[in-house]
Amino acid sequence: MDTATETPVAFQLKYDAAGLIPAICQDNATGDILMLGYMNSEAFARTLDSGTVWFFSRSRQELWNKGSTSGNYLYVVELVADCDRDALLVKVNPAGPTCHKGVRSCFHNPLHR
Repeated sequence: MDTATETPVAFQLKYDAAGLIPAICQDNATGDILMLGYMNSEAFARTLDSGTVWFFSRSRQELWNKGSTSGNYLYVVELVADCDRDALLVKVNPAGPTCHKGVRSCFHNPLHR
């Protein structure tokens, strides 16, 4: 609860027209950006409850727990909303590679240096 307003934090977030909010996952130890996913209010609540990151799949239109298939869970250290409360930074301790291609980060395709 936010003691200033007594409103649950999840209700203070600004979801888009589809009911989603972008969630950037960052390695808590290194600061590396690992992936970008989207959460709806249920994914956000499950993330808070479970301590592992949940997303809403836009392509499959369903919730998914990152790591449930691969074992490469993202363990939540801290959740931080941006200044407009329309994006999340999720600081995590990753249990293995984050990208479904087996590499540490989904951001491994340099386009410009």
